[in-house]
Amino acid sequence: MKLCAFFFVYLCGKNQSHHSYVHYRTTLTINMQESANKNRSFISKAAGILILLILVAPRLLAHDVVGELETMSKTDAAILYLKLGYKHILPLGLDHILFVLSLFLLSPKLKPVLWQATAFTVAHSVTLGLAMYHVITPSPQIVEPIIALSIMYVALENIFSPKLKPSRIGIVFLFGLVHGMGFANALGQLGLPQNAYLSSLIMFNVGVELGQLTVILAAFFLFGKWFGQKPYYRKAIVIPLSVAITIIAAYWTFVRIF
Repeated sequence: MKLCAFFFVYLCGKNQSHHSYVHYRTTLTINMQESANKNRSFISKAAGILILLILVAPRLLAHDVVGELETMSKTDAAILYLKLGYKHILPLGLDHILFVLSLFLLSPKLKPVLWQATAFTVAHSVTLGLAMYHVITPSPQIVEPIIALSIMYVALENIFSPKLKPSRIGIVFLFGLVHGMGFANALGQLGLPQNAYLSSLIMFNVGVELGQLTVILAAFFLFGKWFGQKPYYRKAIVIPLSVAITIIAAYWTFVRIF
């Protein structure tokens, strides 16, 4: 009898343990499913917030930056935009650097290239001002490919024209109008403080000019001064550099269109 009672107790205990184990597994499975659902919900919400931040953050950031600029003095804002204009050429504006370098290559003397740079400056100052005051609204999808084409055109002219033509200044002026719209697109992304709008715009433009003059002077002292009058200058310097610039500009044109 004792043995039977012991066996009965053993079976009951085993059965209870089995039920406890099944209950534990069921509870664990339910908890894991709930946790997985919570994780999926959290990931979905996080992904939605991340996408929203990606879409909205640039505008919020630009708004915050301009808001901070509003608290700056006009002098501090002018200095800041002078630096921003210079940095837009050096080191950030590779396309503008290659354009100015292409202007220099054909006639490696300071006077001719400064005349071209002056025409370029006047032209891009006009469209930069008109765009920033919302008189014109240039589309980057149109402006950026034309900028690349302008670089390619000047580089090709360097290859096929043995000397500087008087028409170059007029062409540079027309291209300057387009480049000014490109400057406006970049400056529009930065924003301008309302309490120093005009002065900041002017100083940004001055910074751009200083960047271009730096490129011209660097080219002059690197090879124009020493090799510009050599008989091999065109064959060894102008044509190889212009070919390289043409290839780069053609690639940019393709990328910016397609």
